[in-house]
Amino acid sequence: MGNHHLVFILCLILTCISFADVECVNEWIRNQIQPSTSNKQFPKNFSFGVATAAYQIEGAWNEDSKAPSIWDIYTHTHPERIADHSNGDNAAESYHRFEQDLVALKELKVNFYRFSISWCRVLPYADTSVKNQKAIDYYNMVIDKLLENHIEPMVTMFHYDTPEELSKFGGFTNDIVIKYFRSYADFLFETFGDRVKKWITFNEPFDYCVPGYGNANYPPMIHAPGVADYLCMDNTLRAHASAYRLYRAKYFHSQRGKVGITISSRFYYTPKANEPNDVVDRAIQYSLGWLAHPIFGKSGNYPYTVIEDITSNSMKEGLAWSRLRPLNLYWSKIIKGSGDFLGLNYYTSRYVQMSDPPAGATPSWEHDSRLKYSVDESWKRAKSDWLYCVPQGLEDILKWIRDNYDNVEVYITENGWSDEGELMDTGRIDYLKTHLRAVLNAINDGCNVTHYSHWSLIDNFEWNKGFTEKFGLYYLNMTSENKERVAKNSAHYYRSVIESREISSGDNYV
Repeated sequence: MGNHHLVFILCLILTCISFADVECVNEWIRNQIQPSTSNKQFPKNFSFGVATAAYQIEGAWNEDSKAPSIWDIYTHTHPERIADHSNGDNAAESYHRFEQDLVALKELKVNFYRFSISWCRVLPYADTSVKNQKAIDYYNMVIDKLLENHIEPMVTMFHYDTPEELSKFGGFTNDIVIKYFRSYADFLFETFGDRVKKWITFNEPFDYCVPGYGNANYPPMIHAPGVADYLCMDNTLRAHASAYRLYRAKYFHSQRGKVGITISSRFYYTPKANEPNDVVDRAIQYSLGWLAHPIFGKSGNYPYTVIEDITSNSMKEGLAWSRLRPLNLYWSKIIKGSGDFLGLNYYTSRYVQMSDPPAGATPSWEHDSRLKYSVDESWKRAKSDWLYCVPQGLEDILKWIRDNYDNVEVYITENGWSDEGELMDTGRIDYLKTHLRAVLNAINDGCNVTHYSHWSLIDNFEWNKGFTEKFGLYYLNMTSENKERVAKNSAHYYRSVIESREISSGDNYV
């Protein structure tokens, strides 16, 4: 390489840094070191989609015999806990306005649409004693309309909205929820499985167990860290595996679908060279590995590190049992291999270090994991205070899954960026562009990634943040009687990628 070439590279790097865009450097370097034969297009069988969740968009919270979920009760009882005192009572009114959502889906030319079914809408008492035909008709309509327009339905069975009926006896801390969920799944497979071939049992167990049963930030507002949240995780895992085994035994032969679970995780980096080498792996095991390891790992149990830490801490606390019970042989056989794919929700990454002394209350997930997290000041931040643009983390976590879970098939079920809702959403386009590049890099490096779903189709109710943070490709006009969905620039960009199957570097996509 000649001196003039080195000078050019140095100038390019200094130019990028002068604009505080570290990712510019990283992306340029990655492009230079990729082999010239590397595929610049997504594979022909790769699927692009978008995602939503029932409580966040449907509205109609008490219509047509729907029973309340814990989020209905929570937002009505504690509006002060929602940033703008809003709720999901009406939201985007998708229960009545699916045709408007369908227009947006068709404009995007997505291959699939990931949406969730409201458990308490179809089964008001959480069991099969009463089946709500109006709700069944609604979801049949959604599924049929999607298929008529060559959009594959990908259905999430549970996305945070636990039926209030289940809270009467402990919700996910009571292992009877395993039977309830298995019965619910049986109903869904029987009712919709002739047309739905992609099922996700649970969305982000960590993100409803720890806030809901640990630190009481989410409903049902149980404050029992290190105990109730662990019971929730454990019962979720068993409920998932029970539903999976039911499908394989009763429905797979005739329906030939796939069943998986969606787990959220960040990737982690060490800020100091002298940090222990295993701290990154430890952090992943305490997030992704907590539930992924029993299903996709070789042991059929929780990660050894997690079991050892929590058992040891439980003994130190004077308990006669571990707060996280290891899986016995019976459950290990049911859970191991109970996933046809791993759904991954990735948004951002963190630096991680060992925390000495351990942070958090005793007991708690923070105390058991003995980890502390930080961010790089150069990372661009979204409207959400937890969300930073770190596309390299997506590429690296996909490679970690490839190397640790026998290259299981991965669906990226959520990935997105929050802002104020502006139509000229250049931040979201930059986020999309760099994260799609990360996915393509991972595919070119042998990772078995087959689906990418952007969060979200439309601006929606963002849990405790209400409508103050917007993730949609489509702006939702909340003040209009018709609740129009208006395409943002990112929607045009995403469509250009789907049509070309290539990551556009230019801006000629509107």
